[in-house]
Amino acid sequence: MTLTDHVPTSPDPDGLFDAFTAWAADQGLTLYPAQQEALIEIVSGSNVILNTPTGSGKSLVATGAHFTALALGQRSFYTAPIKALVSEKFFALCAIFGAENVGMMTGDASVNESAPIICCTAEILANIALRDGADADVGQVIMDEFHFYADPDRGWAWQVPLLELPRTQFVLMSATLGDVSFFEKDLTRRTGRSTAVVKSADRPVPLMFRYVTTPLHETIEELLSTHGAPIYAVHFTQAAALERAQALMSINVCTRAEKDAIAELIGNFRFTAGFGKTLSRLVRHGIGVHHAGMLPKYRRLVELLAQAGLLKVICGTDTLGVGINVPIRTVVFTALSKYDGVRTRHLKAREFHQIAGRAGRAGYDTVGNVVVQAPEHVVENERALAKAGDDPKKRRKVVRKKPPEGFVSWGEPTYERLIAAEPEPLTSSFQVSHSMLLNVINRPGDAFEGMRHLLTDNHEDRKSQLRLIRRAIAIYRALLAAGVVERLDEPDEEGRRVRITVDLQFDFALNQPLSPFALAAIELLDKESPSYALDVLSVIEATLDDPKQVLSAQQFKARGEAVAAMKAEGIEYDQRMDLLESVTHPKPLAELLEAAYTTYRRGHPWVADYQLAPKSVVRDMYERAMTFVEYVGFYGLARSEGLVLRYLADAYKALRQTVPEDAKTEELNDVIEWLGELVRQVDSSLLDEWERLRNPGEETAAAPIDERPPAVTSNIRAFRVLVRNALFHRVKLAAQRRYDELGELDAESGWDAEQWEQALESYFDVHDEIGTGPDARGPGLLIIDPQPERWTVRQIFDDPAGDHDWGISAEVDLPASDEAGTAVIRITDVNQL
Repeated sequence: MTLTDHVPTSPDPDGLFDAFTAWAADQGLTLYPAQQEALIEIVSGSNVILNTPTGSGKSLVATGAHFTALALGQRSFYTAPIKALVSEKFFALCAIFGAENVGMMTGDASVNESAPIICCTAEILANIALRDGADADVGQVIMDEFHFYADPDRGWAWQVPLLELPRTQFVLMSATLGDVSFFEKDLTRRTGRSTAVVKSADRPVPLMFRYVTTPLHETIEELLSTHGAPIYAVHFTQAAALERAQALMSINVCTRAEKDAIAELIGNFRFTAGFGKTLSRLVRHGIGVHHAGMLPKYRRLVELLAQAGLLKVICGTDTLGVGINVPIRTVVFTALSKYDGVRTRHLKAREFHQIAGRAGRAGYDTVGNVVVQAPEHVVENERALAKAGDDPKKRRKVVRKKPPEGFVSWGEPTYERLIAAEPEPLTSSFQVSHSMLLNVINRPGDAFEGMRHLLTDNHEDRKSQLRLIRRAIAIYRALLAAGVVERLDEPDEEGRRVRITVDLQFDFALNQPLSPFALAAIELLDKESPSYALDVLSVIEATLDDPKQVLSAQQFKARGEAVAAMKAEGIEYDQRMDLLESVTHPKPLAELLEAAYTTYRRGHPWVADYQLAPKSVVRDMYERAMTFVEYVGFYGLARSEGLVLRYLADAYKALRQTVPEDAKTEELNDVIEWLGELVRQVDSSLLDEWERLRNPGEETAAAPIDERPPAVTSNIRAFRVLVRNALFHRVKLAAQRRYDELGELDAESGWDAEQWEQALESYFDVHDEIGTGPDARGPGLLIIDPQPERWTVRQIFDDPAGDHDWGISAEVDLPASDEAGTAVIRITDVNQL
């Protein structure tokens, strides 16, 4: 039976509360006082602001709210800040209410959109509220992690539903809301419902705070010896987290039996080269790493091992504070300051409490520990003073170490202030955009009144409101001038005085807002051009968000190569520095795309909300004929490989969803298949869930952690491209006479650098160069003889004479390729036939 089966025939408040608490009791759950209070208010029809600590059962209150709305025949919406949490909640609610009663909308994919319970991102709900206003079919809204209301870039999406849905019951939840008296009064005024603030500082597992001046290594050893594990050591850079984890390898944190249990749970999990091998060593020792730059499968592995109680220490960043399910007993702050992208500053009280709240597990721990490390220079000074003892003369002679340059000073007073401080009040971050105006104009009624309400009755101060009004007027005039909207002499049958003259799909501003521009830009390309497939890819890449770490690494590499070339040409230092300013990451089709964007924007002004960003990441990887591991290694992106893979997955989805069938060629289909298989073999979770959501009738349960993706050789089309790329990678290295790198690739098959050089010098005695253009990598110069266990292949060189009699002969080991998740090549000869 699901919770849906417990809906009472007479859904009065008492009946609803009794039915839900009876179901909870059947699950072995006893409601805390704050949960009971919140649920009584919800079934009574009040808005609720739930401000209780992490681990106090806010999810159960949300479930009770959905149950209440379902019983009353209302649609309820659950919103969260990130798609991963929305997806996690979707599957959890499917298990509780039955899949037929739960839907999801994230922009990436939609499932069961007409269901009575919807999980979505805050932006999806905001756009529904803008599109339909007070008439939206939204009976109840549960906003999780409501402190994102203050996010400078996304806070508008948490505010819009509060402004536009006066008939809706709201449940706002967070562990770190601060003073909510403003929201209490505002919600009551707008909805006409009473608003209950349910606040409790009581945690099921109380926290104990400590400030220590021992070195971090000693602190962790002491916690391990006093049953403080599992420990989460919070760092504020990914590099520091990994460095600390590796330093802790000198401590024997696990018993032999625990290490055996870790090995058994890991099973046949595939660790790739680079960071994967490092993580394998760490987790087998009982130490985890957890940060946003990791592959999702690695983070899930660390979480699974932690949930099993097998990891004693996890070193990570403060991403832990965003709903990550890692059970821990002790949180160790390695610092109380962080770089926020603009400057280094002290932690805010909200950030401190959000992270500290992860300590202590209900049902496992009687207390949660929060330990704050003193700064390193303070620790060293304390040790020096301790060594001097009580002798005043010796203590005066101690040379105190100074903090490093640029250090933001903090110490025990900072620690005490953060413990005592309430989270800062949430501040409004309202914004106006083209999509906001278009949504309001497109709904029935007077758009001018609708926008006046949004612009003058939001949560901004008057000065900011006037700025937003001026922005809205400028946007409206641009839409009018472009002919996207037109004024009517008389209101139409639905009361509109302004109407939109173009067709807009509901999600035109979601997922990839520049996708319609991409369609128009693709039409400008020459389908007969040998670079057409990669040019289409460049159009799509220009509409994706920038993976900043990748672009920075590309620019660094390009500038290094440029400096070397300029030195070789004898260019003076000052001139080199001037010339370097123009060297950036690769931007294929930049001039064409910028010109097209300018033209397109005249007729579609709303695209001005989104910046076109020409770049080459997928194309760069394809043209370099590199595997994922090779590409990450080439640019030194081991700490950001999760970011790289998410970008590749986004590019694959955008190609699949955006490029029309009649614009696809055989080569473009090859690229799409190659990209999908590459992502799937590195970490199948990024695409498997997406495919499940696109095909909701299929099994929705998450795959086990050790389950591998389908055999790479089963996708023949993609595998052919992988083979072609592996061989063409060698062709490019051969063309550049980079024998050392060829030797690194093929030493195991007997082709070291000397063997490669010897074979290729015979070629270069006859020809000046090896071609590496589109024709050189085309299928016409690759011969494949497929056999059940191995393929015999011949990659022909594109020589200047066009003889095509030189090339690379190789074998492709199919079983080894399935094991590795990529084409495993063994060179057999490099010769002239």
